[in-house]
Amino acid sequence: MNALLFAVTVLIWGSTWIAISLQVGPVPVLVSVFYRFALAGLVFLIGLVLMGRLKLPQRSEQPWILMQALCLFSFNFIMFYMAAEHVPSGVISVVFSFATVFNALNARLFFGDRITGKTVFAGSLGVLGLTLLFAQELTISASTETLIGIACALAGTLLFSLGNMVSRRNSSKGLTPVQANAWGMPYGAAVLLALIWISGTEIVAPPTITYLGALVYLAVFGSVVGFTTYLMMVARLGSAKAAYATVLFPIIALALSTVFEGYTWSWINGLGLCLALLGNVVMFSPQGLFSRRRLAPAE
Repeated sequence: MNALLFAVTVLIWGSTWIAISLQVGPVPVLVSVFYRFALAGLVFLIGLVLMGRLKLPQRSEQPWILMQALCLFSFNFIMFYMAAEHVPSGVISVVFSFATVFNALNARLFFGDRITGKTVFAGSLGVLGLTLLFAQELTISASTETLIGIACALAGTLLFSLGNMVSRRNSSKGLTPVQANAWGMPYGAAVLLALIWISGTEIVAPPTITYLGALVYLAVFGSVVGFTTYLMMVARLGSAKAAYATVLFPIIALALSTVFEGYTWSWINGLGLCLALLGNVVMFSPQGLFSRRRLAPAE
């Protein structure tokens, strides 16, 4: 079961970045993210009603569902969509793979999980890899846009990681990922609608078939299916091990970015990608590889 959850999550989320890039431009970011989670929440709730599995959360659970919605179904994706306006979608997926590092640090902060020496080593490899990956972009005239894109992607990844912590807490209290997502996505859509109203953002209808197709894919597969399988892994394996799936996202996303966005490669950014991925692989390798004494892998 864990292997199936892992494979579905990687295949879906590895391809969502290119769908996000197809939505950038004609529709304001707030509106695009609102469309995504309004549709996803509607599909989720209707599906659970038809299956007879919809449950009304207790009042004490509502603040935690809202917090999960703020981190996973609204503000984090505002950051990712903004990042897509400045850097290729495949590059965003590489930054997103740093969820492994953020999850390890946040799990230590909120749950007391142990941080090992290999975490520090893995993080160093990742920073070096990202530096090389963005080396060419940082030396051209559009370097400011690149920095903005990187910053937005990192902010979105940090929020995603915090959402993992909230989901882990919710699961430990008996609130399943399915129920938390089913209510959290409409909550996220409501927050986004409020932001649209407060900011005076114009609501633009989906302008093309391409945009609409990307929206449906992101809402149904990227949100309803992808978030459910991923957060089920968080509940079953823990936040750190579940985040290992993000290691494989860049491989799929950069391949799609190369085909559809014309992303170009050199030996420098190729080496950077390898180091960034290696950092994440090190994060989840057996502890004994980085110590004199063979130890069991950390939970």
